[in-house]
Amino acid sequence: MKSFKSYITEEQPKDYPGEKGHMWHPTGKTATHTATGKKTYEYAEVDNEGKRTGARHYKDIQGKHMGEEVELDEVAAWQRKEGKNPEGGLNRKGIESYRRENPGSKLSMAVTTKPSKLKPGSKAANRRKSFCARMGGMKKRLTSAKTANDPDSRINKALRKWNC
Repeated sequence: MKSFKSYITEEQPKDYPGEKGHMWHPTGKTATHTATGKKTYEYAEVDNEGKRTGARHYKDIQGKHMGEEVELDEVAAWQRKEGKNPEGGLNRKGIESYRRENPGSKLSMAVTTKPSKLKPGSKAANRRKSFCARMGGMKKRLTSAKTANDPDSRINKALRKWNC
């Protein structure tokens, strides 16, 4: 794992000019070039309004086109759609992939039992109470008004799942 200092000093991908005034914008995805083994960055072409045109290319850190022969670096399931529960939080596959990526983690399934059915002071009741207090504070302080009021936002789905 990289240290924070080495991450900050590492050169980051930038926008590059394309045809007809369009720009190539980094999407945040990385790949490994199959022939050279170099780390490459996925770029999407965006027009003057900032909308993606659909074209994608892989370039190295200097913006040199690397061609299409790339192997996408695998992203863990807990960060992708298949590891997330549509009703909020992570599903079992997401939790297992998180534990694999973070050895020693004690992440466990959500406490979805209704508060009236939980024994007061039990381990599950205390976990639920702690989660609700922590996430309620995050919703209050760290989200925009739009996200806080959106019933389909991830934070609101998680709070509903935990019966907060």
